[in-house]
Amino acid sequence: MFRLSPETAADWHEVENLFDTAFAPGREALSSYRLRDGVAPLATLSVVARDATDGIAGAIRYWPVLVGQADQPALLLGPVAVHPTHQGEGLGGALIFDTLERARGLGWGAVILVGDAPYYGRFGFQKALHLDFPPPTNPERILWLPLAKEPEIAGLVRRWDRPQ
Repeated sequence: MFRLSPETAADWHEVENLFDTAFAPGREALSSYRLRDGVAPLATLSVVARDATDGIAGAIRYWPVLVGQADQPALLLGPVAVHPTHQGEGLGGALIFDTLERARGLGWGAVILVGDAPYYGRFGFQKALHLDFPPPTNPERILWLPLAKEPEIAGLVRRWDRPQ
């Protein structure tokens, strides 16, 4: 049994340790981290999952980004991680489904990520042939999920430069 709750400032170091465990310390060299530099994760969508011992079993974060010349706002999902002792228990899926519903309820129109299509496809994500990411990013791993019936977003995904 897991308890989902918003990530707080007190969770920061424990969540960062989980991400380092799941992805290795070099994760911050990825191009998606350039989109996060100097931008706070969205508190309304950054969630931790605690287990029966009150330890962090999983976590997910979202970041605002801008897309194309029209500066269309979108969400960048990630990272999402589950502690190795809880993998295979459906926690990653629960975090993603829960936060996608929250994002939809908050009026966000689209979610973008860099990841594995076979895993994220079960949540409705598909290849984003119309989006460009800062290099180096494998275009085959750029995925998106529309949350609203708005025109398709297209163009270069850029760092959020607006007040939050």
